[in-house]
Amino acid sequence: MDLARVSVVVPAYNASATIDETILSVRAQTLSDIEVVVVDDGSNDATADIIRKHAELDGRIRLISTKNGGVARARNVGIAAARTDLIAPIDADDLWHPRKLELQFAALNKAPEGTALVYCWFVIIDELGRIIGYGSRDESRGDVLRRMCLRNLVGNGSGPLMRKAAVLEAGGYDPGLRDQNAQGCEDLKLYFAIAERHRFELVPCDLLGYRATMASMSSDGARMLRSYDLVMLPAQHRHIDFRREFREGRTHLVRWLLERAINYGTANQARQMWLELYRQSPYAALSILPKGGALLRRRYFSPPPRLRFEDLPGCASGLDPL
Repeated sequence: MDLARVSVVVPAYNASATIDETILSVRAQTLSDIEVVVVDDGSNDATADIIRKHAELDGRIRLISTKNGGVARARNVGIAAARTDLIAPIDADDLWHPRKLELQFAALNKAPEGTALVYCWFVIIDELGRIIGYGSRDESRGDVLRRMCLRNLVGNGSGPLMRKAAVLEAGGYDPGLRDQNAQGCEDLKLYFAIAERHRFELVPCDLLGYRATMASMSSDGARMLRSYDLVMLPAQHRHIDFRREFREGRTHLVRWLLERAINYGTANQARQMWLELYRQSPYAALSILPKGGALLRRRYFSPPPRLRFEDLPGCASGLDPL
């Protein structure tokens, strides 16, 4: 472990259905000199047993057990225990391309001084590992603060490779959002704080399968919006020149939550998000109606394909996108 270059931090709560596949994707990384810190956040299922079996086979894995305190606290526990200067978080139901850490590590080493975070593109998968969407194809690098007012460039909690010093400087993940029943934007708050101080770099390749399920935090639209407002309103006071970008960013989030609700057939949430979108932007709300029908048809009549990283453009094992 003294030779590890990256600390992978895995918060896990009642993740027995997915944690095995997630850990296998971490163990398969071509950047092999890593440590894997799994924080069992008070699970009452077989999560810890599954991790122990992996640890018996792979000495890079450590299991830390804590009382249930939420994903932000679990991530912070893992970061505090990390023995390297680089942090790569992954949630217990997401999947990594085998070259994810290798490509991000290389990008960070080539990046200009002051770079503290490397993100990547990702695909969205469902409970069965089927591709149901794609993340943003933004190509922002360097000073990305303005772009972060418009959207979360990283997009989720499993995408970045970050310098530990920058994470600690930003205060880590905020557990207070969960305490206010407003969890969901812990990762956005951290990334925004890092962007206020440091540069970002990008590997323009789909290196992550981000699992979107009804059980995920982002499935509760009202709570997600409450979390977003608690995180971004103070940021707006710090950056008054970006008021238009903040306004567009909130509209973008509401539209995304509406599309999620339509895609999962949650009528009450879809109605709530559509009304919120109409309040912010009548044009955006009306323009999404035809798309809503297409989303429903795709969900019920066009089963999506399962995720295979080797089938995605730009992710062939021999390709170096840097």
